[in-house]
Amino acid sequence: MSSQTLSGGFRGWLARNPAALTIIAGLAAFGAYTSMYAFRKPFTAASFSGLKLAGFDLKVLLVVAQMIGYTISKFTGIKVVSEALPGRRIAMIALLIGMAFFPLVLLPFVPAPLQVLCLLVNGLPLGMIWGLVFSFLEGRKVTEFLGLGMSVSFIFASGWTKTVGQLVMSQWRVNEMAMPAVTGLLFVPLLAVCLWLLSQLPPPSAEDVANRSVRKPMDSPARRQFLRRFGLPLALLVLSYIVLSIYRDLRDTFMADVLKELGQPPSSSVFARIESFAGLGVMAALGGLWFIRNHWTALAVYHWVIGLGALLVGGSTLLFQGGHLTPVVWISVTGLGVYLAYVPFNSILFDRLLAATRQTGTASFLISVADAGGYLFTMILYLARLGTTGEIKWTHLTLQMGIIVAVATPLLTLASWFTLRPHRQATGTSSNSVRPA
Repeated sequence: MSSQTLSGGFRGWLARNPAALTIIAGLAAFGAYTSMYAFRKPFTAASFSGLKLAGFDLKVLLVVAQMIGYTISKFTGIKVVSEALPGRRIAMIALLIGMAFFPLVLLPFVPAPLQVLCLLVNGLPLGMIWGLVFSFLEGRKVTEFLGLGMSVSFIFASGWTKTVGQLVMSQWRVNEMAMPAVTGLLFVPLLAVCLWLLSQLPPPSAEDVANRSVRKPMDSPARRQFLRRFGLPLALLVLSYIVLSIYRDLRDTFMADVLKELGQPPSSSVFARIESFAGLGVMAALGGLWFIRNHWTALAVYHWVIGLGALLVGGSTLLFQGGHLTPVVWISVTGLGVYLAYVPFNSILFDRLLAATRQTGTASFLISVADAGGYLFTMILYLARLGTTGEIKWTHLTLQMGIIVAVATPLLTLASWFTLRPHRQATGTSSNSVRPA
């Protein structure tokens, strides 16, 4: 039997078995994005203690450089991801991750200024991976479930890949500069399997299209038309996402530094434990929302969830400042709160928005727009911190941002919901309410 026949048979079998399709698609997307994280985040598990360049901590410069590349990638992705044809997405993902791996290989062999350049180049391709992977999942009756599974991947992946990086250094005695490339290599087999599985997923069925609206690549006129119609609510949501993105990246990237500042240097397993708590909590809180039949009702619920997640960040921060929470418990609870608010933006919120308004397009485009804004302002924050004098206290900055999240995010999401009300009245509240099978 030829590989083409086997491939076609497997794809046909998935099309005839919705339960198997859901499981395979969810696991493949989860594994593919987790693998991408192995090429992006493990270097943040290293402290690079005592290493400086031009008077700045080398780790901060590496983080900022990667953030600049990642931000550029997000803006590039607005066009590239939204226009990507289905048959080319797998090759694009493999090529982009390969491009990100090469500078990691060079990292131990070049001087410090070129190491910073390596991290910038590493970030340039990776910002488009999310949208390309999610393109395989959107527009289906089970997108809610699939999107949630993929969204929690970056919660688990952040902790898991950093834990693997710590183990590579502690057990294999790999130095801090070589560790990122070694960690990435360990995830290549998982990446290959997951990309093949994604390539076998059948397109959305006629029933999917009837339930969720048509999903197809968006050219420049289509993107402009959408932004003209939904510019105000989208702008408010993006502003909310910017605040969440800054806090989420700050907490994620400098978690090890915050724990050290608080007198609790992290063990190799602490990252996985903290982020697994957040990931499981998010899945438990959001897992049942895909059963909500009416898309407008689901949108309202997600606005509430985003606001409540932000308040959980602020409340736990105040409790920590009052001495009622330990550092690890505080970081764990803020993780649950920020990801409750952050996860909907990365898939299910925008997919429901398209389904509710019956707009033709891709949720990946809207995710790319939000991500571009989020990473741009996160990058600006890091650059501003580089320009300040004195030693950076990441704990103090994380505490400040936690309060800002708790105030700004609920207000912005509330305003967004009110600006969406005219669109709800125009489309009606009872359409597109087919319950997922």
